[in-house]
Amino acid sequence: MITAPAPAPQPTTDRDAPIEPNVEADWRRLWRNAIRDPRELLTRLGLTEAAARLSETADRDFPLRVPHGFVARMRKGDPNDPLLRQVLPLADEDQPLPGFAIDAVGDLAARSARGVLHKYQGRALLVATGSCAIHCRYCFRRHFPYAEETAAADDWRAAIDYLRNDPSISELLLSGGDPLALATGKLTALTEQLLDVGHLRRLRIHTRLPVVLPERIDDPLLAWLADLPWASTIVLHVNHGNEIDSSVAHACARLRAAGITLLNQSVLLRGVNDDETTLADLSERLFDIGVLPYYLHQLDRVAGAGHFEVDDGHALDLHQRLRSRLPGYLLPRLVREVAGADAKQPLERPTLSIGRAFVLKT
Repeated sequence: MITAPAPAPQPTTDRDAPIEPNVEADWRRLWRNAIRDPRELLTRLGLTEAAARLSETADRDFPLRVPHGFVARMRKGDPNDPLLRQVLPLADEDQPLPGFAIDAVGDLAARSARGVLHKYQGRALLVATGSCAIHCRYCFRRHFPYAEETAAADDWRAAIDYLRNDPSISELLLSGGDPLALATGKLTALTEQLLDVGHLRRLRIHTRLPVVLPERIDDPLLAWLADLPWASTIVLHVNHGNEIDSSVAHACARLRAAGITLLNQSVLLRGVNDDETTLADLSERLFDIGVLPYYLHQLDRVAGAGHFEVDDGHALDLHQRLRSRLPGYLLPRLVREVAGADAKQPLERPTLSIGRAFVLKT
């Protein structure tokens, strides 16, 4: 087991942001103009009195960042708005809790080359960048040492060499940070090198940008996606139906037209989506824009995120009620990531049967 280093602050510069001003100037401008001051955010929402709940320490260690378009979907005057709760650095983060750690899911032990995490059979993950358009307070990589562990360093060479030399890897996940924070030209340079990895069959991109900054889904990016030679999937991250507006629907329609399969994974978050109606509405709204619900994650127990945790009993009850309410294709799998496990683990509830015990998987 690799011992986790001291917490590393989330990068606040845009050094990983794109460098193609003529092609991608619009979304780059929106990226750079994101709100970074918690008090400015509260003022825009008519919530100046909520400043007493802020934590300067939490904001210093993991600075607020949220695009204006995402803020526009928040309810003014509502201190409990589910979108606001996901991004606002509160004093709750300063309370240490037992069981909450810097490296919640064993990323550091899974390092196999610079920026490569290899946890599961047949697939590997590239930490493509440390940059995100939005800083979610429950992020399980909020303490990740991006400066030392970014696959884009050295023109991807170490990462490509590792992938090329392991023929068991048939699927590659691009993650981060947010891989679509990279310039389209840089993404193209990566996938051109991946052509040398002959055993690669699938590419999966985990991103929040089509949701929080849908302008990123522009013509150059779509052309890159359409030209990819592998079966390609984009896994979005939407936690609440209010995150979906017409701009997000349009971005998803363009992605589907480029031949991309769209899935969604959510995190079950106290005060955000921990009720049956909210989760059912989320699945319905996702399907309306051509996205299939994929995973509903129990919270990764990362230091600073304990106030978002939903206990397993409530999570299982919610999932069972959703099972009764939704068709199977709209029911996300309720899972937890366990450090060292060989796959995501379904949440299970012991159930007694006549004469014997068995485990019911939900």
